[in-house]
Amino acid sequence: MGKASSAKRVARLASKGKGKKIRFQGGTLFPTIIVLVLLVGLGLVAYARSGTSSATEPPTTNDHWHVSYGFYACDEYVANLVGNKEEPLDDKYFKYGVHSHDDGVIHWHPQALATGKRAKFGVFLDVYDVEVSNSKLQFPDDQNGGAKYEEGEEKCNGKDATLKAFVWDQYDKPDEKKMLIADFDDIRIEKDGMVVVIAFVADDAQVPPPPTAANLQELGAVDSGGIATTTTIAGETTTTVAGETTTTVVGETGTTAAGETGTTVAGGSTTTSVVTTTTQG
Repeated sequence: MGKASSAKRVARLASKGKGKKIRFQGGTLFPTIIVLVLLVGLGLVAYARSGTSSATEPPTTNDHWHVSYGFYACDEYVANLVGNKEEPLDDKYFKYGVHSHDDGVIHWHPQALATGKRAKFGVFLDVYDVEVSNSKLQFPDDQNGGAKYEEGEEKCNGKDATLKAFVWDQYDKPDEKKMLIADFDDIRIEKDGMVVVIAFVADDAQVPPPPTAANLQELGAVDSGGIATTTTIAGETTTTVAGETTTTVVGETGTTAAGETGTTVAGGSTTTSVVTTTTQG
């Protein structure tokens, strides 16, 4: 057979193959299954990594943190949430291990679903059925009489008000706060001793830390088996009994009983004394 004849045959075969699709044996089912298996596998790997991170990143299930919280309406704090959710046992408390003791403090001794990056302020709100969006705060009927604070609906002393959040990373640094205007549920609980406040206020309002912030150090000492201590915010008065330690900041009066140590901070100086009364401001 000549070269010309072979070339013609190749050309005929090529023309017959035009427009034909290559098909897997058995149709498209097999490659589809392979793709699905790969996607599921990748998803499981991502989930496993996330779970491992949450289990080892604080807070962990071995932690017991205290976070001061409050709800500030116009010019004052409203009542703290009530009920410890332990008696009778609440399903959400059982699920998260997060609750309060009517004391304005979140006790964060979490189950796995409230550890690491899952530790968010919204977990606590969910336990008490408090609803918050970027523009509305709604209490359930059994908390604060079901009060509602919504932008465009309620005002503060005749002024328009907006919903905000204020976060202090440390309870004993009242001047260092961050303001948030959205995503309040997603506020991360990243360390022991934080302060979180949801506030419905006019633009010119000044929101102080809640009174319960001063109790965090004492609660931490009790839970760890240490000696109870008292931290007083400026402008307040404290009396401490023997055997305790009190820390006093500028602008307050502290009375210290026999057998204890009183520390007063004033303009960067520190004075330690026994059986003493110290006044600053």
